[in-house]
Amino acid sequence: MSALQSSLTRQQSWDLLKQYNSDPFHLQHALTVEGVMKWFAKDQGFDDEAEFWGNVGLLHDIDFEQFPDQHCLKAPELLRAGGADEALIHAVCSHGYGLTAVDAKPEHQMEKVLFAADELSGLIWACAIIRPSKSTRDMELKSVKKKFKTPAFAAGCSRPVIEKGAGILGWELDTLIEKTILAMRSCEDEVNGAMASIK
Repeated sequence: MSALQSSLTRQQSWDLLKQYNSDPFHLQHALTVEGVMKWFAKDQGFDDEAEFWGNVGLLHDIDFEQFPDQHCLKAPELLRAGGADEALIHAVCSHGYGLTAVDAKPEHQMEKVLFAADELSGLIWACAIIRPSKSTRDMELKSVKKKFKTPAFAAGCSRPVIEKGAGILGWELDTLIEKTILAMRSCEDEVNGAMASIK
Protein backbone atom coordinates (compact mmCIF):
# COMPACT_ATOMS: atom_id res chain seq x y z
CA MET A 1 0.00 0.00 0.00
CA SER A 2 1.39 3.39 -0.98
CA ALA A 3 2.19 5.92 1.72
CA LEU A 4 -0.35 8.61 2.52
CA GLN A 5 0.86 11.89 1.09
CA SER A 6 -0.61 15.22 2.04
CA SER A 7 -2.48 17.22 -0.60
CA LEU A 8 -1.42 20.34 1.30
CA THR A 9 2.03 21.54 2.24
CA ARG A 10 2.68 22.28 5.88
CA GLN A 11 2.56 26.02 5.17
CA GLN A 12 -0.76 25.68 3.35
CA SER A 13 -2.15 23.72 6.30
CA TRP A 14 -1.00 26.37 8.78
CA ASP A 15 -2.43 29.19 6.67
CA LEU A 16 -5.73 27.33 6.35
CA LEU A 17 -5.92 26.73 10.09
CA LYS A 18 -5.36 30.43 10.78
CA GLN A 19 -8.22 31.42 8.48
CA TYR A 20 -10.59 30.00 11.08
CA ASN A 21 -8.54 30.09 14.30
CA SER A 22 -6.90 32.96 16.16
CA ASP A 23 -7.21 31.98 19.84
CA PRO A 24 -3.69 31.24 21.16
CA PHE A 25 -5.00 28.27 23.14
CA HIS A 26 -6.38 26.64 20.00
CA LEU A 27 -3.29 27.42 17.94
CA GLN A 28 -1.01 25.97 20.62
CA HIS A 29 -3.13 22.81 20.82
CA ALA A 30 -3.01 22.45 17.04
CA LEU A 31 0.77 22.83 16.97
CA THR A 32 1.15 20.38 19.84
CA VAL A 33 -1.00 17.73 18.19
CA GLU A 34 0.91 18.28 14.94
CA GLY A 35 4.19 17.54 16.71
CA VAL A 36 2.72 14.60 18.60
CA MET A 37 1.40 13.06 15.39
CA LYS A 38 4.74 13.45 13.60
CA TRP A 39 6.48 11.71 16.51
CA PHE A 40 3.96 8.87 16.45
CA ALA A 41 4.34 8.48 12.67
CA LYS A 42 8.00 7.66 13.21
CA ASP A 43 7.32 5.59 16.33
CA GLN A 44 4.77 3.48 14.48
CA GLY A 45 6.93 2.93 11.40
CA PHE A 46 5.26 5.46 9.09
CA ASP A 47 8.23 7.80 8.65
CA ASP A 48 7.33 8.46 5.01
CA GLU A 49 3.88 9.68 6.09
CA ALA A 50 5.08 12.02 8.86
CA GLU A 51 4.08 15.21 7.03
CA PHE A 52 0.59 13.85 6.40
CA TRP A 53 0.20 12.78 10.04
CA GLY A 54 1.43 16.21 11.13
CA ASN A 55 -0.96 18.11 8.87
CA VAL A 56 -3.88 16.04 10.15
CA GLY A 57 -2.86 16.93 13.70
CA LEU A 58 -2.50 20.60 12.80
CA LEU A 59 -5.94 20.77 11.17
CA HIS A 60 -7.91 18.38 13.37
CA ASP A 61 -9.83 21.14 15.18
CA ILE A 62 -10.11 23.53 12.24
CA ASP A 63 -13.83 24.11 12.81
CA PHE A 64 -13.90 24.11 16.61
CA GLU A 65 -13.21 27.78 17.35
CA GLN A 66 -15.87 29.23 15.05
CA PHE A 67 -18.30 26.32 14.87
CA PRO A 68 -18.10 24.43 18.20
CA ASP A 69 -21.61 23.04 17.82
CA GLN A 70 -20.69 21.61 14.41
CA HIS A 71 -17.30 20.20 15.34
CA CYS A 72 -16.10 17.63 12.76
CA LEU A 73 -19.24 18.36 10.72
CA LYS A 74 -18.22 21.76 9.36
CA ALA A 75 -14.61 20.65 8.87
CA PRO A 76 -15.09 18.92 5.47
CA GLU A 77 -16.43 22.12 3.92
CA LEU A 78 -13.57 24.22 5.29
CA LEU A 79 -10.93 21.68 4.34
CA ARG A 80 -12.24 21.16 0.78
CA ALA A 81 -12.31 24.93 0.26
CA GLY A 82 -8.65 24.93 1.28
CA GLY A 83 -7.67 22.18 -1.17
CA ALA A 84 -7.56 19.18 1.14
CA ASP A 85 -8.19 15.75 -0.32
CA GLU A 86 -10.64 13.17 1.01
CA ALA A 87 -7.99 11.17 2.89
CA LEU A 88 -7.05 14.19 4.97
CA ILE A 89 -10.70 15.12 5.49
CA HIS A 90 -11.61 11.60 6.69
CA ALA A 91 -8.62 11.58 9.01
CA VAL A 92 -9.55 14.92 10.58
CA CYS A 93 -13.19 13.96 11.03
CA SER A 94 -12.41 10.51 12.43
CA HIS A 95 -11.43 11.92 15.82
CA GLY A 96 -15.09 12.85 16.32
CA TYR A 97 -16.31 9.30 15.77
CA GLY A 98 -18.91 8.37 18.37
CA LEU A 99 -18.67 11.86 19.89
CA THR A 100 -20.39 13.98 17.24
CA ALA A 101 -22.72 13.06 14.39
CA VAL A 102 -19.74 12.27 12.18
CA ASP A 103 -19.58 8.70 10.84
CA ALA A 104 -15.89 8.64 9.89
CA LYS A 105 -14.58 5.68 11.88
CA PRO A 106 -10.85 5.69 12.72
CA GLU A 107 -9.36 3.06 10.38
CA HIS A 108 -5.75 3.95 9.56
CA GLN A 109 -3.24 3.73 12.42
CA MET A 110 -2.83 7.49 12.12
CA GLU A 111 -6.54 8.04 12.75
CA LYS A 112 -6.50 5.75 15.77
CA VAL A 113 -3.52 7.62 17.20
CA LEU A 114 -5.23 10.98 16.66
CA PHE A 115 -8.37 9.77 18.43
CA ALA A 116 -6.32 8.53 21.39
CA ALA A 117 -3.75 11.30 21.71
CA ASP A 118 -5.86 14.41 21.09
CA GLU A 119 -7.61 14.59 24.47
CA LEU A 120 -4.61 13.10 26.25
CA SER A 121 -2.25 15.78 24.98
CA GLY A 122 -4.55 18.37 26.53
CA LEU A 123 -4.49 16.58 29.86
CA ILE A 124 -0.70 16.20 29.82
CA TRP A 125 -0.24 19.88 29.01
CA ALA A 126 -2.57 20.82 31.87
CA CYS A 127 -0.35 18.70 34.12
CA ALA A 128 2.78 20.35 32.75
CA ILE A 129 1.80 23.98 33.28
CA ILE A 130 1.24 23.51 37.01
CA ARG A 131 4.70 22.02 37.49
CA PRO A 132 7.60 24.28 38.59
CA SER A 133 9.25 23.62 35.24
CA LYS A 134 6.02 24.27 33.27
CA SER A 135 7.33 21.58 30.95
CA THR A 136 6.83 17.98 29.88
CA ARG A 137 10.58 17.35 30.05
CA ASP A 138 10.44 16.20 33.68
CA MET A 139 6.92 14.76 33.45
CA GLU A 140 6.45 11.24 34.77
CA LEU A 141 3.75 8.70 34.09
CA LYS A 142 2.66 8.61 37.74
CA SER A 143 2.01 12.36 37.76
CA VAL A 144 -0.32 12.13 34.77
CA LYS A 145 -2.07 9.05 36.13
CA LYS A 146 -2.76 10.82 39.43
CA LYS A 147 -4.41 13.72 37.61
CA PHE A 148 -6.16 11.32 35.24
CA LYS A 149 -7.94 9.86 38.26
CA THR A 150 -9.04 13.32 39.42
CA PRO A 151 -12.10 14.14 37.27
CA ALA A 152 -12.22 17.79 38.33
CA PHE A 153 -8.70 18.39 37.00
CA ALA A 154 -8.76 19.48 33.33
CA ALA A 155 -12.37 18.35 33.29
CA GLY A 156 -12.68 19.18 29.60
CA CYS A 157 -10.27 16.36 28.72
CA SER A 158 -12.50 13.31 28.46
CA ARG A 159 -11.10 10.31 30.32
CA PRO A 160 -13.55 7.89 28.61
CA VAL A 161 -12.36 9.09 25.18
CA ILE A 162 -8.71 8.59 26.18
CA GLU A 163 -9.47 5.10 27.46
CA LYS A 164 -11.48 4.30 24.33
CA GLY A 165 -8.57 5.51 22.21
CA ALA A 166 -6.14 3.21 24.01
CA GLY A 167 -8.58 0.37 23.39
CA ILE A 168 -8.88 1.18 19.68
CA LEU A 169 -5.09 0.98 19.44
CA GLY A 170 -4.96 -2.19 21.53
CA TRP A 171 -2.60 -0.53 24.00
CA GLU A 172 -2.55 -0.36 27.76
CA LEU A 173 -3.41 3.11 29.04
CA ASP A 174 0.06 3.43 30.58
CA THR A 175 1.65 2.78 27.18
CA LEU A 176 -0.45 5.47 25.53
CA ILE A 177 0.37 8.00 28.25
CA GLU A 178 4.10 7.23 28.22
CA LYS A 179 4.33 7.52 24.44
CA THR A 180 2.34 10.74 24.37
CA ILE A 181 4.58 12.30 27.01
CA LEU A 182 7.61 11.44 24.87
CA ALA A 183 5.87 12.82 21.79
CA MET A 184 5.11 16.10 23.54
CA ARG A 185 8.69 16.41 24.79
CA SER A 186 9.90 16.03 21.21
CA CYS A 187 8.00 19.09 19.99
CA GLU A 188 7.79 21.32 23.06
CA ASP A 189 10.59 23.71 22.05
CA GLU A 190 9.26 24.02 18.51
CA VAL A 191 5.72 24.73 19.73
CA ASN A 192 6.96 27.32 22.22
CA GLY A 193 9.01 29.00 19.52
CA ALA A 194 6.08 29.09 17.12
CA MET A 195 3.79 30.56 19.78
CA ALA A 196 6.37 33.20 20.70
CA SER A 197 6.46 34.33 17.07
CA ILE A 198 2.67 34.65 16.98
CA LYS A 199 2.36 36.84 20.08
